[in-house]
Amino acid sequence: MSIFIKNREQIALMRQANRIVAETHALLERNIRPGVTTGELNRLADEFIRSCGAAPSFLGVPCMLEDGVPFPASVCVSVNEEVIHGIPGLRRLKEGDIVSIDIGAEFRGFHGDAARTFAVGKVMAERQKLLDVTKASFFEGILFARQNNHLHQISGAIQDYVEKNGFSVVRDFIGHGIGRQMHEAPEIPNFRPKSRGPKLSPGMTLAVEPMVNIGTYEVEILGDDWTVVTKDGKCSAHYENTILITDGDPEILSVM
Repeated sequence: MSIFIKNREQIALMRQANRIVAETHALLERNIRPGVTTGELNRLADEFIRSCGAAPSFLGVPCMLEDGVPFPASVCVSVNEEVIHGIPGLRRLKEGDIVSIDIGAEFRGFHGDAARTFAVGKVMAERQKLLDVTKASFFEGILFARQNNHLHQISGAIQDYVEKNGFSVVRDFIGHGIGRQMHEAPEIPNFRPKSRGPKLSPGMTLAVEPMVNIGTYEVEILGDDWTVVTKDGKCSAHYENTILITDGDPEILSVM
């Protein structure tokens, strides 16, 4: 599959889609506290995204499992050992939890995508370190997100930083290109692949998203067809931004 290089007008639409995503994250962060349900966070996100003239990208996405149900919510809310794709509902957050929220928004035919993991109240030191390392690994990776570099340099830098800090990177789920579709070429592992991957060029838009576990990198999918959890039940964190490759430093589109 070829990589879709965006022009100036398309990049402007992606900036707007990603601004909506960033503003939605800011809204949810203000509402994360012990006692709130994951379903309430989903409702807030859905209402805000639609108020901005956009649509939630995740709602109704087909399941990757054969005969699996489409994703039934507007955002993914994953708690503690849930890595990604958690389905919001009646679960109430508790003091000491960590909660990963993945948000996508489509604006005039183009998508934005970003994920954050938040502490609920005060968390134990190991969990806070996990959050810090996961976020920092993203920034270590995008040091190499420059024209004429190859994709594997981003992936390798993420893996090296995570493992140096005693954690593991998920292998079964990866980042991706993004634009007219939520998932486009190229695939972006968070670990060093066997090939160098494509050469980076201005106009590429990439969703770089480290998924980092305290214990093993192995994961499994629950019976709801969506929620991915760590195989050993230890906590996981997720940090993602949509970036634009330029002729200089990469531009992070999904921050305010």
